[in-house]
Amino acid sequence: MLDQLSQRLQKVFKSLRGEGKLSVAHVEESIREIRLALLEADVNFKVVKNFTETIRQKATGQTILESLTPAQHVIKVVRDELVNLLGGQSKDLSFSPKNPSVFMMVGLQGSGKTTSSGKLGLWLSRRGHRPYLLSIDVYRPAARQQLAVIAEEINVPYFKDNISNDPLDLCRSALLDAQNSGCDVILVDTAGRLHIDNALMQELIQTKNLLSPTEILFVADAMTGQDAVKSALEFHNQLSLSGIILTKMDGDARGGAALSIKSVTGQPIKFIGVGEKYDTLETFYPDRMASRILGMGDVLSLIEKVEETVDKKKALEFEKKFRTDTFTLEDFRDQMRQMRKLGPLEQILSMLPQGGLFKNMANVNIDEKKLLHIEAIIDSMTPKERSRHQIINGSRRKRIARGSGTSVQNVNQLLKQYVQVRKMMKQMSSGKMSKRFAGLNLPKLG
Repeated sequence: MLDQLSQRLQKVFKSLRGEGKLSVAHVEESIREIRLALLEADVNFKVVKNFTETIRQKATGQTILESLTPAQHVIKVVRDELVNLLGGQSKDLSFSPKNPSVFMMVGLQGSGKTTSSGKLGLWLSRRGHRPYLLSIDVYRPAARQQLAVIAEEINVPYFKDNISNDPLDLCRSALLDAQNSGCDVILVDTAGRLHIDNALMQELIQTKNLLSPTEILFVADAMTGQDAVKSALEFHNQLSLSGIILTKMDGDARGGAALSIKSVTGQPIKFIGVGEKYDTLETFYPDRMASRILGMGDVLSLIEKVEETVDKKKALEFEKKFRTDTFTLEDFRDQMRQMRKLGPLEQILSMLPQGGLFKNMANVNIDEKKLLHIEAIIDSMTPKERSRHQIINGSRRKRIARGSGTSVQNVNQLLKQYVQVRKMMKQMSSGKMSKRFAGLNLPKLG
């Protein structure tokens, strides 16, 4: 996600390191590189122009704080403006004072509306709401069936009607059913098109007038760049959007949609989709995204993910074992299992600051299959070997390799990594972040 843009911007800042003073020439050179980086990321050219002009004014028109180096000063200015560009502050969903609130999910066909409806339903249910799913896409084959399958998988009520094919009739019936069921939010998955046409817009306008939604969320595929921004603007002009959901942010999105859509439409990004599973919808925080783009990581989101996923009692036990140097291979295996629950490791590592203790870790290429190999190797050990790794000699390593279907080299590599992780986590556990990161082990699997 936004890797190329992040790397380009970090090169700009790196070139300023070592400079004693920040000159106008330094600023102009940095702005030129930032402009190129943003344009290559498919950011709207008008947005780029305004963004770089603001940076020029702030970077040259302020007295550099004595505590800041030239590089730090430019980074601060760029970060502040990135936060503004992305929306300033995260925006919460709006709910009606009288249940049920109605959220309309709109967008072009293929943008991920149906899946995002399910993801948002799960997100709401985990936060104490009682969501209700409704599909009024009567045109795309099996669209309603697809949402029904999703609703069953996430255990959220779904409106079933195999008779009517009129979107407005479906809305009226579902509204009554949701009220009788005690649901407080109706998520309406609307029909899409391959392109915007008058018939689609008229149907959406009629649906809006009937339901009086508190949220009209435009679902956009981040991979489509400026096309997503143009579509969002057209939908906003017709429907008055209240927010954006960007999907496929875990892919090779260059960042153009994320960095342009708020400025062009004036509406905030409220959620981003970062995976295919239904629990991979994240609240969008402009400040956190700006930090990730600049290589500063997103430790707050990582902590929240850990706290939601990791068994706290186990985490405290592991933290104690780190401090007392009693962390065994069996604990290491259990940590691998817990870490896999957090999601794809590339995403987890991308949240770490790209420097200091975690230098280069965000660029580590991890094969998820290697984690399964780690479990197989440790499972092939005896309880005594797991608790005392020092006794694993050459013959034991051969037996473990045969039992796990791996090689002696794999076993040697695992033992070496295990020792390194013990050392690193013991150092971390002695600092302030020990309890918050007790649920994480991050071996370097090359």
